[in-house]
Amino acid sequence: MPTATDAMAADALEYDIHIAAAPETVWRFWTDPDHLVRWMGRIATLEPRTGGIFRLDYGQGDVASGQVLEADPPRRLVFTWGWENPDDPIQPGGSTVEVSLEPHGTGTRLRLRHSGLDAASRQGHDEGWQYFLGRLSEAIAAA
Repeated sequence: MPTATDAMAADALEYDIHIAAAPETVWRFWTDPDHLVRWMGRIATLEPRTGGIFRLDYGQGDVASGQVLEADPPRRLVFTWGWENPDDPIQPGGSTVEVSLEPHGTGTRLRLRHSGLDAASRQGHDEGWQYFLGRLSEAIAAA
């Protein structure tokens, strides 16, 4: 199971996991809406280019959205992240997710850094990333 690294910045979560698939495959599961919803969310809109839309509807009013800041296939994806619910402390664009992929043995080393999180939001986002990164590995293995 993925876990946050011990060397977390005060406002960030960091993960470092190995996935048994090539970076190109892992990239597709992050950037193709049909692949993304196999492991996270129900409906996805994603334009994997600088300035593109990132929007992930989990259902029941839970929608995360932001904008792609960097897309360097199949190595790096950076996008802003926040919740469309006006009561959530992290609004769209309020935090940043950085995903780095590099070949590692027969698979991929995935590093994820989610920064810009306040103390109250870190625990819930940590639980979410641990859950969804595990689902990512399972979805890729099942593909």
